[in-house]
Order: sequence, then structure tokens, then C-alpha cells
Amino acid sequence: MSIKTELQATITDLVVTGKGILAADESAPTIVKRFKAINVESTEANRCAYRSLLLTTPGLGEFISGVILFEETLGQTTSDGKSLPEVAAGQGIVPGIKVDKGFTPLINAPGDVVTQGLDGLAERLAGYKGQGARFAKWREVYSISPHNPTQAGITSNAEVLARYAAICQSLGLVPIVEPEVLLDGDHSIERCLEVIELVQHAVFHALHRHRVELEYTVLKPSMVVPGKDAPNRASPEEIAEKTLAAMRRSVPAAVPGINFLSGGQTPEEATANLNAMNALAGNAPWQLSFSYGRALQQPVLEAWRGKPENLQAAQQALYKRARLNGAARYGNYSAQME
Repeated sequence: MSIKTELQATITDLVVTGKGILAADESAPTIVKRFKAINVESTEANRCAYRSLLLTTPGLGEFISGVILFEETLGQTTSDGKSLPEVAAGQGIVPGIKVDKGFTPLINAPGDVVTQGLDGLAERLAGYKGQGARFAKWREVYSISPHNPTQAGITSNAEVLARYAAICQSLGLVPIVEPEVLLDGDHSIERCLEVIELVQHAVFHALHRHRVELEYTVLKPSMVVPGKDAPNRASPEEIAEKTLAAMRRSVPAAVPGINFLSGGQTPEEATANLNAMNALAGNAPWQLSFSYGRALQQPVLEAWRGKPENLQAAQQALYKRARLNGAARYGNYSAQME
């Protein structure tokens, strides 16, 4: 199979009307935090049990088209010896992998960071592909302050995302490009709109320079929302309107799918905001979907609490959130469905 055929097959399976992506790629420190909140120790066995629970949820493939896994999960197996990527594929869910190595301060750009992990990336990706991964994800992070992100931060992060995406496509893996503008701070929704637009313009210019084919790329951006400490909250309709404005101004029509991150929103907020966007989108050129971590998993963790007897309740919690976000993909969700 040619690389282009391979990339197209993955996009066809990943960007599906009514479905979205489950982000289950929490790094070691993050999963420790998530487990600590429910009094579960983060051992390899517990992480494997939890991620098996997610991927074996009956009917999950009705609303989830892809799953982003952490490196460790690619090599884990269920109690009956099936690899977790195989379990996902058996549900019609495309397995993918988070490949960045976290961020570090950007020198001479106080307050900005840049993500590491490009060294040896091609070799790592070839190994992940051998374990069943068909797409990858890389996250760059931008803080909003009166001085950030700086021009150096915007340019450096865009360059790294483009280099990562080019390496992925050269090996037949679809890149998910994630420029996350953080929710932290007291900035207005207008300031968030301005930053997201600047960031995404830079990202797409860099992707163009590195000859990344947008048709085989998925964007995972932040929604345009006020900072979490801002005095004024915003309605789902306002968030939808401003987010669509930012996307229309900065995302080329060749991109097949925009899968938003939830970035600290509650499960209900993330679903309501996605729903408002799809209700307003009209004939937008891209599919507007979700790639949620906590907004899909929070209710699951609370139901599970590390106890085998809670497995069914936890899976029902996941299925419910996936179903509600599936409805939001059509603009058909309402709070009554909760």
C-alpha cells in the first residue's frame, strides 16, 4: 500500500460523522494525579486495568473513531492476552499514540515553553507503527498573559509542530497537530480569540513550509473561551461564534477534521460548547468534533474508583458521555439528555 493510500485510509476511519476521539494518553505524572483523586495507586497493573476498561466498553465504537494512547498502553494486554491496540481496532476504533516528550522553557522568551521529542522521532514512530498505531499526536502549549505568547514562542512552536507532522506523514502516520492555548488566567474571550488566531496562522504557515499535506492532517485546537479566572463567563453560543470565527480565519478548507480539546472544561460544558458550534456551523468545510480526555473520563474515574465490581458502572458512564458528544456532533444535544 502506498503511503498516500495508507494516510487516506486512516483519515477515512478517523474523521467520521457523529464520532470523535478519546484522549487516553495521560503521561505518568498526570495519571498519578487522576488516580490520586479517587484513592487509587498508579501501578502498571492499575493503569492497564483502567485503560482496558475504557477500550472494552461495549458499543464505544458507535461514537468514538480513534483513541490516543500513552506509549506504555501500546504494549499492554487485557486479562485474556489481547493487546490493547487490537482491542480498540476490534471495536472499529483507530489506535494512535502521543509522541511528544513534554515541554521545557523557551530560552529568551520568558513565560513561553516549547515541546521536546523530535530527536529520534522517526525511529520511535516506526516502532509504534509496528505495535498497531496508525496516527500520532503532538502538543504545543501557549499561555496567555499581557506578554505571552511572544513572537519567538509562536514561531518556535509552529516550527516544531510542522517538523513532527512532516516526519509522521513520511512514515504513513496521520499527524494530529495540537496547539493548545491554555485556559489559565483572567483574560477576556476577545484576547483568547486574538491569540488562537495568531497561533494557528503561524502553525499553518509552518505546515506549508514543511510541505505537510493538510488533507492527511487533523487539527486539535482549543475553543475560544475566557480565562478561567476572568470576571465574565461566556455562553455556549458566544463560545461557538468566536471559535468558528477563529477557525474560519486560520484553518484551510483542506483540513478534513477539527477535533477540539476540552482543556479543563467540565464534561457538560465541553459537550454544550461543541453542540453550539455544530448548530451554528452551516456548511463549514471541516468536520467539527471532539478529542476529549478529562471531559470523557472524569465520570468514568468517579464511577470506577479502582474497584472491579464498579467496572460496568464505569463503562456505562463512558458510553453515556461518548453518546452525548456524538449527539453534539450533529447539534442535537440538550442539557435534558444529561
